Amino acid sequence: MRDTDLYARILGVEQPWQVSGVELRLESGEVEVLVEHSGRGQLACPECGAPSSRYDTRPRRWRHLDTCQYRTILVAQVPRVQCRKHGVKTIQVPWSEPGSSFTALFEALVIDWLRSANTQAVARQLGLSWDHVDGVMQRAVRRGLERRKLKVPRHLGVDETSFQKRHEYVTVVADTAGGQVQHVADGRGKRALAGYYEGFEPGELEQIQTVAMDMWAPYIAATLEAVPAADTKIAFDKFHVAMHLGRAVDKVRRQENRALCERGDETLKGTRHLWLYHPDRLPQQRVDRFEQLVRKALKTSRAWMLKELAMEMWECRDRESARKIFEAWYAWAIRSRIEPIKKVARMIKRHIQGVLNAIASGVTNARLEGLNTVIQGLKRSARGFRNRDRFRNAIYFHLGGLDLYPAALTHSNS
Repeated sequence: MRDTDLYARILGVEQPWQVSGVELRLESGEVEVLVEHSGRGQLACPECGAPSSRYDTRPRRWRHLDTCQYRTILVAQVPRVQCRKHGVKTIQVPWSEPGSSFTALFEALVIDWLRSANTQAVARQLGLSWDHVDGVMQRAVRRGLERRKLKVPRHLGVDETSFQKRHEYVTVVADTAGGQVQHVADGRGKRALAGYYEGFEPGELEQIQTVAMDMWAPYIAATLEAVPAADTKIAFDKFHVAMHLGRAVDKVRRQENRALCERGDETLKGTRHLWLYHPDRLPQQRVDRFEQLVRKALKTSRAWMLKELAMEMWECRDRESARKIFEAWYAWAIRSRIEPIKKVARMIKRHIQGVLNAIASGVTNARLEGLNTVIQGLKRSARGFRNRDRFRNAIYFHLGGLDLYPAALTHSNS
């Protein structure tokens, strides 16, 4: 088989295109594959598909998969056409996507690498610039978002995740059953979530059975306005209630530790992490130390016990039993004279309907919290993102369940 026929097969080049030559350039370590348009057949505008006359040609180069150790470059004079409606346009080639300097097969390789490594590492391994690799990711996400047919999930999860350290956030909406991110928006205000709901008709939103979220007023307001019967669907799961109570316990510990240290008592010094453990998961070597702390007449101990007692609500499977446990717990918490705990108790009482919804339905935001952990891992791997667009693209790329590969790949494999 001639080298031109070999590359024509590899590239899937068919009439009116043909491989006219292959040149090995040893000095630059490259193989150049020359591709020509035969001039036969009707040319069409890439915008509207209307038959159009040839205007001129422009030289183009594309990086392809390496041939052995040699970088392989496609070179072609690509015709431009004169369209009556859209003016002068460059026709589309079958081996690459518009605006890309890579063949579809090479873009697919970059996408596969990006699933396992960050942009900088992929750029280094493939001898590309950071911007080139980022461009592949951006095009992949854009294709994926255009192709997907978004459906309202029955179980929705909403959470914010930090973009940078300066209290900058993005809102993430996910299908908690399927584990796929459906929506990423700047900030954590009402509009960030309302924009997601506006993409659906009211009849579609009726299909939502639960919306798991934190007790964050903007998210609650957006959901109440958009989702029919939202008051029966909003769910504040165990994780978020435990998180708020855990922060209250830590605040009590810090306040009490300062007061004790002023008197020369270091009882609570270095105990921060002990109070964060679930009692059943406490490391064996720390059990005795923790039990001694719990037996002491400390505000921190009482705050921790109130936090653990609140979790008993989730041992119920019906609303009324859970409500009775909450009311008894609430009375104790308010009488505790521990202000951080009292503050959280009042917050839970204001949102008790959503807490009971979560208990009755068994819904949890654990899947979204897992996604959030992955997102933060992406941020650390990339050593931060320069802007929200790139952060959003990375989330969609890795967690959106999108079809990322170039459409032209089917032509390359034909």
